[in-house]
Amino acid sequence: MYCIKCDTQLPDDATFCMKCGAKQQPHASQANPPAQSATSQTQDVVKEIKCPSCGAPIAPKFGEMVITCEYCGSSVTLENSGWKNIEKHTMLPITITGKDDITTELHKMMDKGLLHRHLQETSTLEELSLTMVPYWIIPVTARTNLVAVDIAAEVGNIATTAALFGVMGGAMGGGGFGGGRDGNFGGGMMDGMLMGSMMGGGGMMGGSANTKKAYTVDANYNCPVIALKALTTYQPHNYEFALDGRIDFDSKKIPKSVKVLNGDVNEDAAKNQAKTIADQLQSEKAHSKYHMIQQIQTEEDVASGELLHAPIWFARYDHKGKKIILVIDANSGAVINRIGL
Repeated sequence: MYCIKCDTQLPDDATFCMKCGAKQQPHASQANPPAQSATSQTQDVVKEIKCPSCGAPIAPKFGEMVITCEYCGSSVTLENSGWKNIEKHTMLPITITGKDDITTELHKMMDKGLLHRHLQETSTLEELSLTMVPYWIIPVTARTNLVAVDIAAEVGNIATTAALFGVMGGAMGGGGFGGGRDGNFGGGMMDGMLMGSMMGGGGMMGGSANTKKAYTVDANYNCPVIALKALTTYQPHNYEFALDGRIDFDSKKIPKSVKVLNGDVNEDAAKNQAKTIADQLQSEKAHSKYHMIQQIQTEEDVASGELLHAPIWFARYDHKGKKIILVIDANSGAVINRIGL
């Protein structure tokens, strides 16, 4: 049988889709099944899905595709072929653990500059939580080929052209050519020739052929792609976690008060997102380094990723009706996102 919602192939006796969680229509032979309580139905579903590492029951919520077993800590992803172990599952240790510590850091971040004096004190804290958030870490090797105007060569051409026209103008203005009102060739015709040469000849505005040069921008990224659709608003743009400090995922090393989130973004979708991020970063680098870019093209090589659970402080303030949101890396203390600040 196939899921009535996402068309995933399922066992003939499946009650819920293991991919999207949708409840399936009963078969004709099951049109009038024995009465069953909600509790027993839930237990049946749990028995159908087991952790491939330790055999413990796993009950994914609707839409979840990346699951961390709360018993053994292994992580699995649900693809069309069924449960599949994620090859590399790591975590970053929590270094900013207490609310007093993060409040001090938030004060430093918010009370910065003359316009933000006492901003935190005059704002109402609406939410402050610490959560282990899943990210796909996707390695991307990017190469950008571009053609841009060589500014130094262009300036040299303009200076040479200006000097040449200065000499010609001096000669013509001295009466060497007749025809003008004062016996000179100059006037409107000469102005038009000068402007036409400089504008149309490519010297000043368009860039002449010999001042265009090819450049290459190479870079490597470990793009973090948030694995939870509900949090894509806080997708990092130009941020990378301090991966040197990561360790193998171990649920025993996470305080019980800190919630570990599962994901609903698979690795293929994360790879596509990582390519988009790398393309944007390469474009920004190229435009910050080179001017008057004529052509630009980026190629990305994407490698297999790993699942990283990163500790994230999420803080939301209200300042006179305006929302201020800060997303903080609880391992490094760095700001991942800031909204309204």
